[in-house]
Amino acid sequence: MKLAHRTANNWLPSLIDDMFNNDYAGGSAVRASQPAVNIAEGDDHFALEMVIPGFSKDEVSIEIDQDVLSIYAEVETEEKEATEQFTRQEFVKKSFKRSFNLPETVNQDKIDANYEDGILKVALPKKEEALPQPKRMISLK
Repeated sequence: MKLAHRTANNWLPSLIDDMFNNDYAGGSAVRASQPAVNIAEGDDHFALEMVIPGFSKDEVSIEIDQDVLSIYAEVETEEKEATEQFTRQEFVKKSFKRSFNLPETVNQDKIDANYEDGILKVALPKKEEALPQPKRMISLK
């Protein structure tokens, strides 16, 4: 059973396409309230960046379960007594969860993450056998 609508995208390689389109965020209305994500592929790794300003490192969790990478933060809502009268109040800190199917080429044991200035960066190195192989000559017998 698919949890996310999938559209064909001929501009992205299939691995990146799968990572982007198979997240469990749901439809476009749900996605609008989810943190934005960029995913790039290099020769030896994938790089995932997620914009999550306002969160501390302690509030953000990353886990892998059955080839699914999940990034989430849970914010407890507190009832606060209003001490100020706002003309406009737009600051909102909401819980979120984004999950991505990892391609078989990712070395899950070496995934690394860094969070700085509101941007979470996750390095997803590729397995040795998935790296581009150098050109080699085959001698004739």
